[in-house]
Amino acid sequence: MNLRITLLLKATVLCLLATQTLAQEKFFVLASTTSTQNSGLFDVILPIFTAETGIQVRVVAVGTGQALRIARNGDADALLVHHRPSEDAFIAQGYGIERRDIMYNDFVIVGPANDPANVRSAPDAPSALAMIANSGASFASRGDDSGTNKKEIELWRAAGITPKGAWYLETGSGMGATLNLASARQIYTLTDRGTWITFGNKGGMKLLFSGDKALFNPYGYILVDPKRFPHVKVDMARAFSDWLISGEGQKAIGDFRIEGFQAFCPNALNLAAEVADRAACPAEAD
Repeated sequence: MNLRITLLLKATVLCLLATQTLAQEKFFVLASTTSTQNSGLFDVILPIFTAETGIQVRVVAVGTGQALRIARNGDADALLVHHRPSEDAFIAQGYGIERRDIMYNDFVIVGPANDPANVRSAPDAPSALAMIANSGASFASRGDDSGTNKKEIELWRAAGITPKGAWYLETGSGMGATLNLASARQIYTLTDRGTWITFGNKGGMKLLFSGDKALFNPYGYILVDPKRFPHVKVDMARAFSDWLISGEGQKAIGDFRIEGFQAFCPNALNLAAEVADRAACPAEAD
C-alpha cells in the first residue's frame, strides 16, 4: 500500500471517529446574557445539571437584544434573558414557546459618592434619572440593546425625558466597560446588582438608588419553537428548563452567592418560597 493511500485511510478513520464523537455528545445552545455569565452563576449550576443528565449547555453570552436575534435566526435552542416585553414579542411572533419565570434580581443606579444630582433622595427611579439630567451631571448608557439598556430607555420614557447631548454617553458596550467608563469619569449609570457586586473598579462609585418596583429584573427561559426551526434540540433544552424550575434547580440558584450576597432570587412557580426569603432578596450591597 503506497503512502498516499495509507494517509487517505488514516484521514478517513479520523473523520469517522470525530463524527462518532460529535454524535455521542449531548449538548444544546443557550443564548443568554452577560449578566448571568459574568456573575459566575453558570459555572456553578451547569456542572450540576450536566452531571445528572449528561447534557452539556453551551452558552452564548451577549446582550438580550442580540440573544433574541440569534434565536430568531435559529442559531440557539433556548434563551435565558431579562426583558419581558421583548420575550413576549418573541413568542407572539412565532419564534418561541413555553416561557418560564426562573429568577430575578434588580437594577440599581450607581454614581459618584458625593452624588451631585442627589439621587439618594429621589422618590422613584424615573425621578432619579430626571434629577441626573436636570443637574448637569453626566450619565453612561450601554446603548447596546441589552436588557439593561432597554430598562434604562423605559425609565427615561417614564421620566418624560429624551436623553441626548454631551452629558449622555452611549458606550455601545457591555456592562463592565460601561461601569469602567462611569468609574473613570465619576458619572452615573444603571446596572444590574449582580454585575455591580462583582465589579472590581468601583473607585469612588457608590450604589445610590435601589428598591423601586420599576427596577425589578426578572429572567425568563424560552424554548425556540421547533415548528419554525425543526433542527433545534428542544428535548434537551426543555430538560434544562424542567431542572431550572425544580426544587433542586431553584435551590442552586438561591444558594449562589457573590462575595456573600445573594445574586439571583429564584421565582419559579410556588418554589421560591421554599428556598429563599423573597422579602430579603436581593440583599443590599454597596
